[in-house]
Amino acid sequence: MGTDAHVFLSDLARGLAPRADQLGDVVLEHLLSELPEVWKYEDVAAVAPVALSEHIATVLDFLERGLDMTEVTTPPAAIEFACRLAEHGVPISQLLRVYRLVHAGLLDQLYAETARVAGSQQLANEATVILSAMGFEYADRTAEQAVAAYQRERDRWLQRRLTVINEAGTRIGTTLDTTRTAQELADVGADHLADLVTVDLLCSALQEEGTYPVADPATLRRIAHAVSDSCPDPAVATGQTHTYPEGSEPARVLATGQPFRLRITADDIPPWLAMSADHELALRAMGLRSILLVPLWARGSPLGLAQFVRRQSAEPFDDDELLLAQEIASRAAMNIDNARRYTQERSTALTLQRSLLQHHVPEESSVETASRYLPSGSRAGVGGDWFDVIPLSGARVALVVGDVIGHGLHAAATMGRLRTAVRTLADIDLTPDELLTHLDDVVIRLQREEERDTDEISAACLYAVYDPVSRTCSLASAGHLPPAVVTPPTADDDAPGSGTVELPELPIGPPLGLGGLPFETAQFQLAPGSRLVLFTDGLVQSRSRDLETALALLRGVLARAPASLEETCDELLSTLLPSRPADDVALLVAQTSALDADHVATWDLPSDPTVVSEARVHASDQLIAWGLEELAFTTELVVSELVTNAIRYGKSPIQLRMILQSALTCEVSDASSTSPHLRRARVFDEGGRGLLLVAQLTEHWGTRHNREGKVIWAEQLIPVSPAEVSSALA
Repeated sequence: MGTDAHVFLSDLARGLAPRADQLGDVVLEHLLSELPEVWKYEDVAAVAPVALSEHIATVLDFLERGLDMTEVTTPPAAIEFACRLAEHGVPISQLLRVYRLVHAGLLDQLYAETARVAGSQQLANEATVILSAMGFEYADRTAEQAVAAYQRERDRWLQRRLTVINEAGTRIGTTLDTTRTAQELADVGADHLADLVTVDLLCSALQEEGTYPVADPATLRRIAHAVSDSCPDPAVATGQTHTYPEGSEPARVLATGQPFRLRITADDIPPWLAMSADHELALRAMGLRSILLVPLWARGSPLGLAQFVRRQSAEPFDDDELLLAQEIASRAAMNIDNARRYTQERSTALTLQRSLLQHHVPEESSVETASRYLPSGSRAGVGGDWFDVIPLSGARVALVVGDVIGHGLHAAATMGRLRTAVRTLADIDLTPDELLTHLDDVVIRLQREEERDTDEISAACLYAVYDPVSRTCSLASAGHLPPAVVTPPTADDDAPGSGTVELPELPIGPPLGLGGLPFETAQFQLAPGSRLVLFTDGLVQSRSRDLETALALLRGVLARAPASLEETCDELLSTLLPSRPADDVALLVAQTSALDADHVATWDLPSDPTVVSEARVHASDQLIAWGLEELAFTTELVVSELVTNAIRYGKSPIQLRMILQSALTCEVSDASSTSPHLRRARVFDEGGRGLLLVAQLTEHWGTRHNREGKVIWAEQLIPVSPAEVSSALA
């Protein structure tokens, strides 16, 4: 029975071979009606009939010769058809649908022919079963090979796209020069996408601080262009201005920010492209094929327009190439906008750089910091926001953020004076409330020195001190918003990727410059890895939303806890700020760490002169444990002098503490508030030289007062890095 059916199918295929073109026409007509979007590409439409003809010839050959289906291979034209679809970015689902429709259409015709010429119903049924099995196996095998070819071609195209994007990232934006950046965009486009590329920028974008919705007709300036060999220059020369007619394609692209792809012919050149009769003749000779109009937008505002033009010798732009041009243009627009802003704000930035803003944050092992300073985007100019990170004795660090009321150079200069005052007061280790009290006096004196016609000086300031030994944060505010505190998640938390964000209740004192009103210090402990986020009001205050909404947004960003402090700063700015912030913004994010217990040694000492030798032994043994024996002589001298002074002139309780961080710190505390002073000893004096030796042999020394008394400290540089010491302790 099977033999008769196979013989019948062989005869059937032999009889259908002369009518193969007719079979193909029927299937092709069905494909055109079902998938019209596939045939809009000329190269796909050209290769499709050939691929279909080869498919039909292959199927009929297998039927006629009774070949084994394991030997089937996809016809070459069908492989080329799959590759062309991949090049144009047609989804692979469309390729598979083409295969289903082709084989279903061919089988339908074979079924019909079988039923027509079979002598009996039984033979027709047997032949139909064989055709069905063969058809599905043939479709599976050829589709699998076509899909593999599609994927290889798609991977090659994506690799090319990635290469172009990477090259664009390297070549575009090499300088903060608007013209140079625009020319780099044109050069990359001419090298990889088009025969002619032009870049036009809005005159308003070049002349003003910001950009606004495009008004008709928009005036543009041709900034750059690039052409391939034998391609005529554009009608508008570099440096000239021009406008596009209202309602034209470029005008719509500028107004909407949406790209546009246009196919043209040599006989149908748009007037906005030709510009003149002479140039129209040159474009006709060039043989235009396709144009991409891509808007240059950055931070939600229009900057200009890029045109990519292809000649007849190249394929028209497809969807993937439009996306590629958009991505390159988007990156270039951001670089152009950065360059434009830099050029416009350069004088302001130079003034700001000459002020006393901190240019290099010191590396402190107790905190890791990231910061941002963003000038306002308004015409008011530079404000008086500032931040600071100040190393203190005992491995502590001070974090400062402040805001001088007002804008302009006067506010920036006042900011520099206040920042210097804060650093000077921090050097004498005042508590946060005492420091703000003295800073308030400084502002009042500055007010008295100002001319009568100038604005009254006022400022807000937040001063915080973090101690990595006790993990205590002490802070006071003068009219300033409290910091945000991000506590890292614990092992028991259900959501390990999120942290707890709080705005601690802090007694907020009056702004600086009012005088006579007290400031208060608040204290709380921080878990290791906590983050302190200090910011000025420009980050959260806006006319478009209330403060509570802004603080809720801030909590949301911090709760997501980006791994990097730099990413945290960027996300805060992008989430909370408009493209043109109305006020300056200073942002300081500090991640705290606790000082390892192995890096701190403490001894309580009785008020007895005989304990001095014991203190030296304690210090010497601790240095051996830390692998710092070479510091023994200086350290023993320092400990001996500081402990002796505390016993002679101080009050119990007396405590010796050694801290190993980026430096070796020796501290002696007692309950007396009397501070020691350097003095010049005479020739026959028996004392008075101890502190002088301490000052000469150590890097820094000083005294800080607290409510329990005072602490005298001295720091020495260590001959090895803290990391080497830590590894030795481990």
